[in-house]
Amino acid sequence: MQFFTNINIKSLQPPITYHDKLMLVGSCFTEHIGNYLEEVKFRVLQNPHGILFDPISVCKSIESYIENRQYTEDDLFYYNEAWHSWQHHSRFSGMDKDSVLETINQSQQTAHTFLQQADWLMITLGSSFVYRLVENQQPVANCHKLPAQTFVKHLSTIEETIIAFDTVLHRLFQFNPDIKVMFTISPVRHLRDGVVDNNRSKARLIEAVHHLVNKFDRLHYFPAYEIVIDILRDYRFFDTDLAHPNYAATQFVLEKFAESCCSESTRTTMEEIKKLVIARNHKPFNPNSNLHKQFLKAQLAKAELFKQQLPYLDFKREIEYFLRVF
Repeated sequence: MQFFTNINIKSLQPPITYHDKLMLVGSCFTEHIGNYLEEVKFRVLQNPHGILFDPISVCKSIESYIENRQYTEDDLFYYNEAWHSWQHHSRFSGMDKDSVLETINQSQQTAHTFLQQADWLMITLGSSFVYRLVENQQPVANCHKLPAQTFVKHLSTIEETIIAFDTVLHRLFQFNPDIKVMFTISPVRHLRDGVVDNNRSKARLIEAVHHLVNKFDRLHYFPAYEIVIDILRDYRFFDTDLAHPNYAATQFVLEKFAESCCSESTRTTMEEIKKLVIARNHKPFNPNSNLHKQFLKAQLAKAELFKQQLPYLDFKREIEYFLRVF
């Protein structure tokens, strides 16, 4: 019996390989993909602004990396005994203003350098809803738990999203002429917006992204949203909040990503590296046994071979861990 709808995911051309550097920006689902790629040793930079959901915030963040914008104390505000930036996730917030600025600006510099050399920019959009400050209509990337009356909530139109990305993509292609872009739509359901408005929001993102993909030959789309909503389409694939895809659903999406976006030789290497990472994380029953020492020696030999074959990847943690046998 057939329990899933078939989906024909076009193979990515050119495919992603271990020679590539990938920057990922966007919603929390971005970090599911990014963590998976990092685990198997891809050269990745994730969310230099922290998690971002709406297209306006994503575009502003990319523009800031291109410009290598350095933030000042005028860009921060104080609330609930901490300093925050309207353009950054709360993981950048802190009690010391100078430390907050230093962390933000170090992240900016890293992002600027990485983006200029990146082969891929992967953008995951979560919602069309944009929040603006009542006092000056400034769009914010994070509300930092301020009262709802501080903001005006706006459902971006398809045209607004297209215009925002048109502008930033032209700047990006001038900044890095060889970069390619992959869009995804997050399958996380924003139920706080209500079921109807969540679907309106996702529909606008999908339409805007496909308009852009059809316009630029170096833009691509990976159907993470469709895989979860149309293929898995069952609450057993969601967490208890009924909004976030669970581990099984996420792994299914990541398998489809590897199958359609990575070359066959890259997928083979990914599987071998994954075994090495699992071996590093292995907790032995008897760490002092000869059997475990032999295991460490065998894994060390594999790690050193990978280091020779793939000198542009980092196997320092694995080699240091397996060296404990000596």
